[in-house]
Amino acid sequence: MMLNMQFDRRVIIATDAQPWQPSPVSGVWRKPLAREDAERGHATSIVRYDPGSAFPRHEHPLGEEILVLDGVFSDEQGDFAPGSYFRNPPGSGHAPFSRNGCVLLVKLHQFRPHDAAKVCVDTARAVWPPEENGLRVLPLHAFESEKVSLVQWAAGSHGRPHDHPGGEEIFVLSGELIDEHGRYPRGTWLRNPPRSAHCAHVEQQTLVWTKSGHLSTDVHAAAGVAQ
Repeated sequence: MMLNMQFDRRVIIATDAQPWQPSPVSGVWRKPLAREDAERGHATSIVRYDPGSAFPRHEHPLGEEILVLDGVFSDEQGDFAPGSYFRNPPGSGHAPFSRNGCVLLVKLHQFRPHDAAKVCVDTARAVWPPEENGLRVLPLHAFESEKVSLVQWAAGSHGRPHDHPGGEEIFVLSGELIDEHGRYPRGTWLRNPPRSAHCAHVEQQTLVWTKSGHLSTDVHAAAGVAQ
C-alpha cells in the first residue's frame, strides 16, 4: 500500500470528508494521509480511539509524533489533553489507550537520524511569544533544518511570500488558511513539496500546525507498527 509517497508532489486532503477506516485493533480507526505500507514504515494519519479502546504495546524504530486534536489520549506516561504535542524518539514504545475517546494527528517513522529528544508540550497552557505582523508562532521542536510550530493568525493577517527548500506540511486546526492556490478550511492537511513557494493569508482567526524542512531527506522505516 503506497499512498502519497511522492514527496515532490503537492497533496491536499480535506480530512473531515474522508471516511474512517478500521485499524487492526477494534475501536481504533484511522484516515490515512500518507503511507508507505499497510502496517509498517512511514505513515501520516488522523487516528480515532473510541471510548475505552486500547492499542497493544508496540515500538517505534524511527519515532512517533502526535498532536492531540480532541479528547484525552493516554499511555504509561500519563494523560494528554487536546493541544498536547509530543514526540516519542526512535526505539521507544508504549501501550496507548483512551478512556473517553480521542482524535489525533499521528506521524510515524519519520525522525531524522540522531533526533533522539523526547518532547512533550501542552500547547493549551504554553506561553506564546508576542504577536508580530498579525502572527504568533509557538515553536514545538527543531532539529537541523526541521521545524515544527503552531501558528496563530489574527483575522485579516497577511504572510510574506516565502519558499520551502525542504518542503512543508500544514494541518489547519481552526479557521481557514488561504493562498494563491486555494482555500483550506479546518481539517485540511497540505503537503507542499521541496522548493515550493506560496504567500498565505487569512480572513478569520486561524490556527495551524506546521512542519517544514523535513521532506528532502525524508526517512523511511523498513519495519515497525503503524497505527
